[in-house]
Amino acid sequence: MQQIDHRAEYADPDGPGADGLDHPAQPQAGDRTAAAYERIEELFVSLQLQPGAALRTQDLQALTGLGRTPVHQAVRRLAAETLLDVQPRNGVRVAPIDLARERRLADLRRDMERFICGAAIAGMEGNERARLFYIKDQLRADADRITLDRFNMLDKAFDMLMIQASRERFLERSLRPLKALGRRAGYLDISRVSGAAGLRETVERHLAIMEAVLDRDVARARDMSDGLINFGLEMLDRLERHIDPACLDISFGLETGQGGRAG
Repeated sequence: MQQIDHRAEYADPDGPGADGLDHPAQPQAGDRTAAAYERIEELFVSLQLQPGAALRTQDLQALTGLGRTPVHQAVRRLAAETLLDVQPRNGVRVAPIDLARERRLADLRRDMERFICGAAIAGMEGNERARLFYIKDQLRADADRITLDRFNMLDKAFDMLMIQASRERFLERSLRPLKALGRRAGYLDISRVSGAAGLRETVERHLAIMEAVLDRDVARARDMSDGLINFGLEMLDRLERHIDPACLDISFGLETGQGGRAG
């Protein structure tokens, strides 16, 4: 199986979680299915699983270092969330980056993000606020030298904290995959098109949301969240204009003789 590594200079050489940041996205010790899910999601977002690529379960076992049962269970959940497509007797296919679908889902995310801003601000307790202050301070301190992998780790920690603070467990199964899809498209834009400028702007926009949440300003948090969704749509426009279509779906390159082996 061939993998494309788009991370280049924006990758974190120590990998996600290198500073030991504790956040709700981390699985409990011994929960191998959760560990498999987390690891496959990370590979998905960082494009180490190429959009449109065909994989075998054995490939995912090798990439995660986990056994068949936890990987199989994680794949079932990821397939239900439309990040993977299970193909009987042919393994799985990584969901391609479908720009039209991403735009439709951005409208759905906008409404869900507005809901979660209000719910999280209303429900956020002292320890959760302390964690959000910590995440914000880490992001602010790293802003001038942050890598794309480091940003994604902090962004995911923020997302999971907001879901937890909202006291609505349904959001983890509904909003989380939308976040993963959006984060993957952003990863491609920043790593291949917008570069450091795109990363800098996304950092500033996330900091603005965090500050509004900590100020308990629901209206401002929602406005900042809407602005982030609009920025994501600008990323999709850039990808449409500037990216090799094989980066959106490896099968395009295979069909035209431009791509490598997907599995």
